[in-house]
Amino acid sequence: MSAPASAAAAGGRRADIVAGLAIAGLLLPEAVAYSSLAGLPAQTGVFALFAGLLCYGLIGRSRYAIVSATSSSAAVLAAATLAAAGPDPLARAALAGFLTLATGACFLAAAAARLGGLSQMIARPVLRGFTFGLAWVIVLKQLPALLGVHARASEFLPLLLELPQRWREWQPASFAAGALALLALKFGERFPRIPASLIAIALGVAAAPWLAAHGVALIGAIALSPQLAAPGWPDNGQWLTCLELALALTLVLYAESYTAIRAYALKHGDPVEANRDLFALGVANVVSGLLHGLPVGAGYSATSANEAAGARSRLAGLVAALTVLALVGFALAWIERIPQPVLAAIVIHAVSKSLRPATFAPYLRWHRDRLVAFAAVATVLTLGILDGLLAAIAFSLLMLLRRLSRPRLSVLGRLPGSHDFVDTALHPQAAPVPGVLVLRPEQPLFFANAEPILALARQQVQTHPDARRLVLSLEISPDLDSTALEALSDFDAWLRARGVALALARLKDGVRALLERVQLPGQTASALDYWSVDDAVNAGIAAESRT
Repeated sequence: MSAPASAAAAGGRRADIVAGLAIAGLLLPEAVAYSSLAGLPAQTGVFALFAGLLCYGLIGRSRYAIVSATSSSAAVLAAATLAAAGPDPLARAALAGFLTLATGACFLAAAAARLGGLSQMIARPVLRGFTFGLAWVIVLKQLPALLGVHARASEFLPLLLELPQRWREWQPASFAAGALALLALKFGERFPRIPASLIAIALGVAAAPWLAAHGVALIGAIALSPQLAAPGWPDNGQWLTCLELALALTLVLYAESYTAIRAYALKHGDPVEANRDLFALGVANVVSGLLHGLPVGAGYSATSANEAAGARSRLAGLVAALTVLALVGFALAWIERIPQPVLAAIVIHAVSKSLRPATFAPYLRWHRDRLVAFAAVATVLTLGILDGLLAAIAFSLLMLLRRLSRPRLSVLGRLPGSHDFVDTALHPQAAPVPGVLVLRPEQPLFFANAEPILALARQQVQTHPDARRLVLSLEISPDLDSTALEALSDFDAWLRARGVALALARLKDGVRALLERVQLPGQTASALDYWSVDDAVNAGIAAESRT
């Protein structure tokens, strides 16, 4: 290695070490805070943090991704364990370990099946609306800890109504500690290399005796001995529900992780190995589950903090893992004295970046998917986190089917002095070819729109009684399902009964091979070879001249 290259490598290692030390101060308080958000003991977040940093640092491919418990996964886990195990903390903790382990198994199965595009099942408007709504849910659920109130309600709307009604029970000392911590974290945004959360924690620990004397709750004892026993198993009637919850956690975590990994890969020109990252996330969640930790993923805020701290490789995550291990080994007594309002402030600050309404500005400006994004917000706030996410995904798919099922058919004409055929409604100068009707579906043909589109084609045939040949351009259809094939066969028979020949133009290779197997009665193999509309029209004109 040359001297400049060696110096650059040494500089990169120094930068990674500094970044790892800096983000450890951010990640450890957040891990403890996310444990509280999930309704689980503090050690669950610490184990998850160590498992995520170590496993992804050794296996993953992104230079900047930081894998740990995230606010969204903690909130989803809280809703899942409450729904499946009820309020019993021991039952919830046992089920949480199983769900984390099952989430890891789902990731590993997806990696084995090479489902790297799994996150694309969640449209970006759904993910952004879900994240926005989830951030409000998380903020509201942290307010009781910030205000020193033991909330009775757990759902968003009941809790939103309960807190103002109980304003007399708010503890001034708890609110002051949380508010000051929030101000310190907000001020610390100006200095990204300084661990503002660690400073806020240190100040909270220093004030812990006075705060505790005024009724402010502290974290309390943390049992950090690794729990290598098998996680608790669901009851016989809960297996299906738990597997559904694990799939939901997998979708949420991978969608969030893939967003962070891909964003920084594009920013720095790095390749993305989606299936390798699925495997790394699977191993990290399996290890976290065996340790009874939280589910882990590559959170956007932690990843951006890692890049801002100067990280250049995955070494930063490994250094952060060792730093966390050292902190919990030598500073555990101090961590147990962290005030709960300070942890609540850290969580609120972590999700505050997701509360920007400007997230929806592109959808409003483009007049696209506005309803999908706002529906995702509404479903999360009204139906809860898990049901809201699934309802938002279902709604986005229904809107897609609705859009694709609207029949749109263009009549094409030839531009003067050209071989190009264009939509006559948009290009009045385009002229139809005598005796030939050229049509183009404006959506891929599939079960929801094949019949309506071909019904429009029948109407066009009836309004052009002089047409002896119909050219159907299927350039937008990359594949045809059985419903579309049957509809095409019926349409071909209907045309032949009226003495109109059907020609299919601009077929994709897969569609052409499929139609060769189907063998429409009115079609020959050579009639599928029209690579352009002009070829199909000219062939029809030549056939008419021969007759």
